[in-house]
Amino acid sequence: MKTKDDVINKIIYKAIRNIIIWTIILLVIFSLIRMYLNLAEFQWLYDLIGDYYYDLKYNYLNKNLLFTIVFTIWLSGIFVILCQLIFKFKSFIKNLVNAINDIYNKDILYIELPKELEPLQQKLNNFKRESEKNERLARENEQKKNDLIVYLAHDLKTPLTSIIGYLSLLDEVEDMPKKQQNKYLKISLDKAYKLEELINELFDIARFNSETIVINKEVLNINMMFEQLIDDFYPLLKEMNKNIFLEINEKIEIMGDSSKLARVFSNLIKNAIYYSQDDRIDIKIYRNINTLHISVRNKGVIPSDKLDKIFEKFYRADYSRNSKTGGSGLGLAIAKEIVLLHNGNIYARTNDKYTTFYIELPI
Repeated sequence: MKTKDDVINKIIYKAIRNIIIWTIILLVIFSLIRMYLNLAEFQWLYDLIGDYYYDLKYNYLNKNLLFTIVFTIWLSGIFVILCQLIFKFKSFIKNLVNAINDIYNKDILYIELPKELEPLQQKLNNFKRESEKNERLARENEQKKNDLIVYLAHDLKTPLTSIIGYLSLLDEVEDMPKKQQNKYLKISLDKAYKLEELINELFDIARFNSETIVINKEVLNINMMFEQLIDDFYPLLKEMNKNIFLEINEKIEIMGDSSKLARVFSNLIKNAIYYSQDDRIDIKIYRNINTLHISVRNKGVIPSDKLDKIFEKFYRADYSRNSKTGGSGLGLAIAKEIVLLHNGNIYARTNDKYTTFYIELPI
């Protein structure tokens, strides 16, 4: 809006400048002619047409007639300048309307406006590119979401088929040994837990599209939160023969939403456990002035072309549908939104050995 006002001001200032210049020129001409009329005797005119000399001098070569002529010329010039101004505004509005229509015209790659509207042209082209980018991302996200629903539906069928199969065996074989019954029941229970997890992921997809995450802040003890989280992951750590090493040297408290931040930290820890190529996950927590720094490091490399995409919703680095590690692709996207709502920052870095996720939160 400021750019459009600048353009209008420039056009108006140019018209005012032309009016002033035109007025000064005519005043100078008028003054010079008046001076000439006062000083000249017009002897050359008397010698040329003596019979009409006095008639011309007193009836036509007088100051009142000169003023009328100059004033008429001045008004004509003002009219021309005003017509140019109106034409400029008309052209400005026409070009602006066409440019706005061209923003959503996919056949037009670049919006072109007159030189006076160059700042506005740049802003409209930036808006057009941003609009096309958002539209492309929306299509990509929709396609990713549809693909993930297909993948998850396929994954839902697998544990469900297993549950039905094992329960059918239990139902059909009446004299099945107790040990075998317990084995089939345990497998069915594990598949049921997996089924529940997949259903929760489907609900996550629906919630992420339809709801706005609301933050309810309270005083949080970060030390206690991470100790509790690590305890919660103990069964998984034991199953996968991995260990978490927590480094935190002081008591740290922040204002934040406990359940939402717990989800962020749990997601990073869970990813580190699943994807680490050795048995060690390092978590380092410290404060620097008014900022809380958290890093979660595991052995393993994320390709650079995927590192920038892992925080996009519905993105999964591996679409092989691994039933253990393949999720809905929402974990990091939701984590990023939660951190941003806490006025913080989350990002990842990788080298030839390790991948580290960093979180920065205001204290």
